[in-house]
Amino acid sequence: MVTRDDVQSFLDRMEGGGATIEELGDGLWKVQTSETSEVVVSYSPPVLILRVRVMELPGEASRRAELFRQLLEYNAGDLVHGSYGVEGDHVVLTDTLELENLDFSEFEASFDSLTLALATHMGALAPYRER
Repeated sequence: MVTRDDVQSFLDRMEGGGATIEELGDGLWKVQTSETSEVVVSYSPPVLILRVRVMELPGEASRRAELFRQLLEYNAGDLVHGSYGVEGDHVVLTDTLELENLDFSEFEASFDSLTLALATHMGALAPYRER
């Protein structure tokens, strides 16, 4: 099983590729990419969780309904790794990886998929942003 130190090693490799890593706590890191995406990586055996806070939910119910439909369509067709969801008043993009046989390539593919989805979808999601 992948350990916390193994995850730190994965992150160190990404830092060499231009990402900025900040350890927020034991088993919790913030990864800032050159595209200004902030991915929080959480080591929570038996899984590793990657999470991005995308935006606040719109206040108006009809706009929320439109946004939810758009997010569900992305979940069904555009995302290779992870899914959009709602956490409190925010849209989040998350992926969960099993630590049992995780390797760097799988971690990197998941991370890249999340940041690519953000870059690709933000234009379409921008009209739903109120701030």
